[in-house]
Amino acid sequence: MERYQVILAYDGTHFLGFQRQGKGRTVQGVVETALRQLGWQDRTILAAGRTDTGVHASGQVISFDLEWHHPAEALRQALNALLPADVSVSAAYPTRADFHPCYDAVSRRYRYQLYCQPVRDPLKDRYAWRVWPAPRFDLLEQAASPLVGTHDFAAFGTPPRTHGTTVRTVYKAGWHEAGADLFFEITATAFLYHMVRRLVYLQVMAGQGRLGLEAISMAISTAISQSLLPQGKRSLVKGLAPAQGLRLVEVCYPENGQPFRKADEASLEIVNTQG
Repeated sequence: MERYQVILAYDGTHFLGFQRQGKGRTVQGVVETALRQLGWQDRTILAAGRTDTGVHASGQVISFDLEWHHPAEALRQALNALLPADVSVSAAYPTRADFHPCYDAVSRRYRYQLYCQPVRDPLKDRYAWRVWPAPRFDLLEQAASPLVGTHDFAAFGTPPRTHGTTVRTVYKAGWHEAGADLFFEITATAFLYHMVRRLVYLQVMAGQGRLGLEAISMAISTAISQSLLPQGKRSLVKGLAPAQGLRLVEVCYPENGQPFRKADEASLEIVNTQG
């Protein structure tokens, strides 16, 4: 019996999120179904995080124990032969017996994509949020600046566990543009439920001039008092960017400070430890 560490890519459009549910199609459900056909007998796989309904991933990390008497590459091929077209295994490797993809992770990186044009584009709408009028790029950059550092983000979401902390450390946050497309990338220790999508929404509102640039700083500064409220009443930011623009890109571990194995993003254009 050996523990394997696996990177998954998936298109979240037709999934009710990553985590298995009583009813409905989930990423965890289809992966566990494929594993059982290979002799896997445990009750549940382990995952780096739970992406929400409609959210995509190119760097989700899972692990499981399996009696597999073949090379790890053969495991990757076998799983891909059994998985549906909207899920694939990018890499599979043996790992240490106590590895946990969530608790061992030191950071996660998410990317949010939007595009700016007056008419919708059916070829983009599956993976991006159409925004019009276009936000000013310089204002987006300024809006992202206060996010870096250790803050209480209670105004932007709730923790995955009841009474969990809402303090998170953001290592990087910023925007880049490619034609009509805009990309927001954020790397942090972990994320609150809906945190990334609320951050994107607020930044877009600021970029369009509908909110002052001080809105994000004010939301962070009031989070301490917010954290004293019941969790269901904490979020100050009510707007939410659509799920389809969000993707979990990578999860990093302490062994080398880098992702377990960085997916080839050029071939994986399709991600919420509560993002």
